[in-house]
Amino acid sequence: MKNVSYLHIVFLSGLFIATSCATKRPVFYPNEYLGKVGRDVADKDIDECFQRAKEYVGKHGTEKRVAEQTALGAAVGAATGAAVGAVTGDIGRGAASGAAGVGASGLIFGLFKARDPDPLFRQYIEKCLGDKGYVIIGWE
Repeated sequence: MKNVSYLHIVFLSGLFIATSCATKRPVFYPNEYLGKVGRDVADKDIDECFQRAKEYVGKHGTEKRVAEQTALGAAVGAATGAAVGAVTGDIGRGAASGAAGVGASGLIFGLFKARDPDPLFRQYIEKCLGDKGYVIIGWE
């Protein structure tokens, strides 16, 4: 039975990673400029602004944010698990279980949150696209 639960965890982790890796992209208001250039040109302009932002602002810190979230979750889980372990009589096992469980949830939460671009990176892209004539109404 333990092997089945590990397989489920591996499968769900892969699913979460696959669905959460795509970075959000700007959504445009359908103004006259967007109507003139069309969706294909707009997509190329988005890609160009993303590339310029990476070069000028630097790679957005999604990996760092995910790592920090996971480490924080593991530390909180270890402390909580140790407290529970002290009551039940097995501090080491409680700390390890808590660190693993809460660390994994921190990783998953961090992966979903990682889709949001860094605020400075996002602001650069919005300025870049605004200078071209687009009006951004949100991010998806």
